[in-house]
Amino acid sequence: MVENSPISQIELGRYIMQVRDNADIKQAELARKMGWSQAVLSRVEAGDRPLSPEELLTILSAIGTPEALKIKELCGREWAVISRPPLDHPDQELLWNAELVGKELVMLRDRPDVRNAFERRLVAYITEIQRVAALILKRDHQVAFIGSIGIGKSTAICRFTGIEIASQDGAPPVPVLEAGAGGITICEVHLRKGPGYGVIIEPRSDEEIRADVTDFAEFLLKGAIGSEPDQQQGLEGDSQGISKEIERAVRNMSGLKIRREKSAEGKISRRDEAKELAQRLGTVRELVVEILSRMELHKRDRRDLWHDNICGKPPLAWLKETFEEVNNGRHPDFTLPKRIEVVVPTSLLGTSDFSVRIIDTKGIDRTAARADLEVHLDEPHTLAVLCSGFNNAPAAEPRLLLERAGEAGVRSLETHSSLLVLPHPNEALAVKDESGIRVDSVEEGYELKGEQVAMALQPLGLQNLAVGFFNAHGDDPARLREFLIERIDKVRETFRFRLNEIIINANALLLNHEQAQVQEVISHAASMLRSWSNQNIGLPKLNANVQDSLMGQLAMVYASTIRATVRREGEWINLSYSHHLGYGARRVAALSLGKTVDGFSALCKTMKGNPEYTEAQDLINQAERVLLAAYEELLRKVQLMGQTSFREELKVDSNFWLQCESEWGRGPGYRDRVTAHNSDWFNAVPRQQLENELHALIDREWKEALANLTSLFEDQ
Repeated sequence: MVENSPISQIELGRYIMQVRDNADIKQAELARKMGWSQAVLSRVEAGDRPLSPEELLTILSAIGTPEALKIKELCGREWAVISRPPLDHPDQELLWNAELVGKELVMLRDRPDVRNAFERRLVAYITEIQRVAALILKRDHQVAFIGSIGIGKSTAICRFTGIEIASQDGAPPVPVLEAGAGGITICEVHLRKGPGYGVIIEPRSDEEIRADVTDFAEFLLKGAIGSEPDQQQGLEGDSQGISKEIERAVRNMSGLKIRREKSAEGKISRRDEAKELAQRLGTVRELVVEILSRMELHKRDRRDLWHDNICGKPPLAWLKETFEEVNNGRHPDFTLPKRIEVVVPTSLLGTSDFSVRIIDTKGIDRTAARADLEVHLDEPHTLAVLCSGFNNAPAAEPRLLLERAGEAGVRSLETHSSLLVLPHPNEALAVKDESGIRVDSVEEGYELKGEQVAMALQPLGLQNLAVGFFNAHGDDPARLREFLIERIDKVRETFRFRLNEIIINANALLLNHEQAQVQEVISHAASMLRSWSNQNIGLPKLNANVQDSLMGQLAMVYASTIRATVRREGEWINLSYSHHLGYGARRVAALSLGKTVDGFSALCKTMKGNPEYTEAQDLINQAERVLLAAYEELLRKVQLMGQTSFREELKVDSNFWLQCESEWGRGPGYRDRVTAHNSDWFNAVPRQQLENELHALIDREWKEALANLTSLFEDQ
């Protein structure tokens, strides 16, 4: 049973104020109607004055709306199976229905004459109700914008949230979040509602900053003292391991600028103070120490800054300026950020049913298979908005992320993900139909492109994925807000549907559990389900390994990316060993069991469509939900094992990292040599044993999942 705290005076007072506002009654008007002073009513709504039951009834009767009269009933409800929802929760009635059914299930479970198998079914229902109710209770959602650098994510976010500054002379508004052609934002940026206008950072650790500065120092020394760069790196087009956003911030924090000077003849010359310093010092170690010293990290201990009218600047202008200073390393009080939160006092989507945090992820450059991106595709309260240009929609990066998520067994892509196409002006009007005729309107261009996107996503089984269009320089911002609200509503609707289904099935169980005729049908259905379980207990052999995803990334990323990752012993935003090993382990499990689980769902669907099993619907539905939940839990455990077990082995194997480290600077073929070391490491006997343990975990968890399934109908 759940321990629930009583309704506080603050919660009750605020809800009374909300209901009064909904009724369009002023506080003074309500006070006069009741014969109270406005000051007393104000204290009640602030939660400073407790109410007697009689006084509460007086207030509610004076407001008089159905919503107000409902408050007394809400206050009298006793919650024991699930957590009490706030008074203003929009799904209050659905949750109360779940609570009532849950109480009946608990009462039946606690009867001494209940058979073991039936008790397990009751416990499974109670657990399901609690788990799905928790999803509905939580009203905090995230919307993560994911896409390539320069695609226009930041501009679109500022446009639809209104976080932008009007320009002079009719020019387009300027976004508060710094935008450009890509490579602008130093880290992930979160936009949320708060008490005022402010900037909060989560700082990089000293170790992370030192690694960034070391990358920068190596790059400088190559250019400063003419050491011969790795030819393969030059061919790959990226001899610098550090990102240009980090380089820009480090230069600003250390005062090592690139100076452009004009000679007497009018010729412009370029002086790089950082390279000049590198030439004077000559070694990476000395250069790192000097740069870190100039950055004065010990003075950069501020974590937040808030707008004050004393500064004399409008809030959004101040916010834009402050964000740019922090983002570029120009603010003397802030260190290099790992995450920046931008706080505004206004609602981001204009809805009060749920709160929203907008996440502007770091743009994709070269590889989309990053931990900070893929985490958003498998979180129940996050909407992943995959951004694409118009002409190439769906772009390669969103397709890859969707494909990888599908291979890893993520089953909620259709509801929790969407594709947002960000056209430039006139691109939609350039679309031609099948006969080669141009469209007549932007909307028609969007419609035709949407059909093309659906066809392109069909091989992934995602032809029904929601697709939105938003031209930040021409479309009404309400268009994107409505699209996002609709998608979050869809996420919440899936939660409601699941809880409704559980309630209906549980009521059928409570109604029919003692009827002999029903028991005979249930027994026959249970026999079929048990037979399927017995036939699918074994795992097929696969030609897939935990390291496949990692090795694939090593083959395609920049040599300098591998170098930066090796320096950090496998953990960098652009190439994380633990993420790829966790993903690889999950992929192995999904490839092994995904079709089997889909087969069980197909069997359940067939049985539910057979009139002979009408009375067994609740058992069939419950069996499917139990197996799917067990499968998802299995995938999470396997992913965690891949992340931890292999990562721990890598962490303690200093010789492996030294081998990889020593390959830098030995001429062409750096990436191939490091990849070969990785291949040898994973093919060694100790790692084969780890992979065997992983397969044993999958086998053990699958057998346990099937045992939990069959335990529901052991006595049937």
